[in-house]
Amino acid sequence: MRGFLLSLSLCLFLSLVSAEEANSQDTGSVRGFVSKLENGEPIPDANVVAQNDSGVAGTSVTNNDGVFVIPRLKPGRYIVVFTHVSRVSRQDTVTVTAGGLVSLDVELAYQERSLEELEIIENKIGGQTEIKAGLQTVDPADMDLIPSPDVSGDVVAVLNALPGVVTAGDQGGQLYIRGGEPSQNLVMIDGILLYQPFHLVGFYSAFPSDIVSSADVYAGGFGARYGGRLSSVIDIVSRNGNTKRFGGQFSISPFIAGATIEGPLSDVSDYSFLLSGRSSTVERAASSYVGQEIPYHFNDFFGKIFGAPRSNARIGLTGIRTYDRGIVGDDIGITPLSEIRYENRGLGARYLYLPGTLPILAEFSFTASDLTTSLGPEEQPERQATAGRIELATNVTHYTPVGAVEWGLFARTLKLQSELGGSFQNFVSYREFLTEAGLYVGPKLNVADGMTLQPGLRVHSFPSKNRAFVEPRLRFEWDREKDALSFAAGLYHQEIVGINDRRDAASVFTAWAATPLGSVPRAIHVIAGYSRQANRFVNISGEVYFKDLRDLLIGEWTPYPRFTTRLQYADGQVFGLDLRAEVKTNSFYGYVNYGLSSVQYTARQPSLLVWFGTDRYRFRPAHDRRHQINVVATTTVGKFTVSGRWQFGSGLPYNRAEGFDGFVLLNTDVDVFENPGSRRVIYEKPFNGILPTYHRLDLSIDRDFKIGRSSITAQFSAINAYNRPNIFYLDVFTLRRADQFPFLPSLGIKATIR
Repeated sequence: MRGFLLSLSLCLFLSLVSAEEANSQDTGSVRGFVSKLENGEPIPDANVVAQNDSGVAGTSVTNNDGVFVIPRLKPGRYIVVFTHVSRVSRQDTVTVTAGGLVSLDVELAYQERSLEELEIIENKIGGQTEIKAGLQTVDPADMDLIPSPDVSGDVVAVLNALPGVVTAGDQGGQLYIRGGEPSQNLVMIDGILLYQPFHLVGFYSAFPSDIVSSADVYAGGFGARYGGRLSSVIDIVSRNGNTKRFGGQFSISPFIAGATIEGPLSDVSDYSFLLSGRSSTVERAASSYVGQEIPYHFNDFFGKIFGAPRSNARIGLTGIRTYDRGIVGDDIGITPLSEIRYENRGLGARYLYLPGTLPILAEFSFTASDLTTSLGPEEQPERQATAGRIELATNVTHYTPVGAVEWGLFARTLKLQSELGGSFQNFVSYREFLTEAGLYVGPKLNVADGMTLQPGLRVHSFPSKNRAFVEPRLRFEWDREKDALSFAAGLYHQEIVGINDRRDAASVFTAWAATPLGSVPRAIHVIAGYSRQANRFVNISGEVYFKDLRDLLIGEWTPYPRFTTRLQYADGQVFGLDLRAEVKTNSFYGYVNYGLSSVQYTARQPSLLVWFGTDRYRFRPAHDRRHQINVVATTTVGKFTVSGRWQFGSGLPYNRAEGFDGFVLLNTDVDVFENPGSRRVIYEKPFNGILPTYHRLDLSIDRDFKIGRSSITAQFSAINAYNRPNIFYLDVFTLRRADQFPFLPSLGIKATIR
């Protein structure tokens, strides 16, 4: 199968190259890279226009790497104009020859601009209503806007404020995106997969804003380039280090301390480095002044080298490591609290190349990542699991006057291993090596002014399992003067699944395996969206979405919870509505969003007939939050920046107890008068109880002090400002309630050296 895919991809590549060479004999192209003058960082979404005496002859928009290509220009002189909302415009005069190529490396200077009383500033927050069929792009300034117990922002802060995203709370590091499970989210940085990217303390992920350039968040409907997950994609692009000068940031707060340094590798080269590290201080500093133990420790480290080996090429080398250790509740509340540990490691190399005279961008990448996780005493864990992946991939963008054709191929080797200590009776000890290979194609066609159509097809196979999948995808966008329409749909499969027991919402431990019961989980997504600029200050948007889920793996249900369970199949359906409104003025920015969602699972299990009178049972899973509201605002008061976020969520389902009994294992002669056995809780029907509603107010006040080219930022923040006792989970066996964090004041300082 891999040989067939390689041959097919090679034929496709050669046919495109041959066709382009034939067409390029009478025309030429203009291409290159656009970057920031002050630090060499690429500028995405810059407009590039080629004009001659007849008017506009060709256009392009830079991608996340700052690459632009304007193909098939007739021979002659052109003025190439570069514009960006936060940059000084620039124009160059070039001469295009038949079969020729003009390469331009352009740097644009920073400029503050005022547009109809709205001040446009580099990386200014905004764009919460600029969502297109489930896709939203998040910038570092969006992350820094959300109050948290740290001066620097984090990707997870923005994710937590999106409608349709449900979290396990301040503790646990679990995200459920539009009805999907955490193990159904594909999370990457520079193409490196991270299995467990969110820290146990819910304010933090592996991606602080100091290292992030942008993040594309697909809440569903993602295109043919992505696969292997049922729910969502979070594709993060890291910053490159500053190629012009050395600099750094150093911050400390009661929760976390971190440092970032960057700069050129030498005075004469086009190479730079970026290093970042953070470590929690919550166990020592925060625990002491909160007055309760916060039993978590975590850290993360990131490094990147970026450079330009040639004028038409770029290379990046990335490494990342995260570590978490903490105390969490047991899955079903029978055994004592357990310590969980997990560690992510990832390496990646990425090479961008603009070959010859062809209007093609080729990307070659190698990535390797693994996860180790364990539950219980470190010397003798109750459960442990590892997952590892090595991938080679090629992604090609072929530019044409009517759009671009994106296609690529990949090959992966996976190693999955787990010892679950009897947690699942039909899944005990597991070890497997797998191979996966596939290809995709996704042309993006400009069918009319402002209208794009992107059909796609993804084919991937597991030769060792004798399985193959064909997945059609479709995206449509129509941007008009003041409003926009969008639509997305697709078919998705997930062969590598996360095995866990969600009967209790506090469950964190996950083992990864190729689908152990035979059938492969699959999903169908359908999303439709509309957005409108109501006036020069207000933007509104709305989306409706549907996900049909089949052959999900969940823990078996009986009214009598056992020390172990069995895996069983379930189907699911997700319906939702997201509404957003955003306000921008000179001195104020804010948005409010509302999410309405319904998640229903249907368990398929013969033993249900004994307990509930049917072999199928429909229930709400633990992450089915019906109503959710987020309000975020920031304004300037004198020399202070004041930000706030208020969240509301309706109550989540939980397992309610009907009674208790005793259990004595009669495998030998047992004196029941001397042996009291083990207590058991008898559940009612699954998730038939509803926890109290959740709401919380977070506030922050920032003040910047300039010292030459450097600055110091002091921030006071208050998490859960009115000290709402929000429930984390309820142990139905002991009736012990665990709450999320109480009122948490914090004072943080960050020094930025440029």
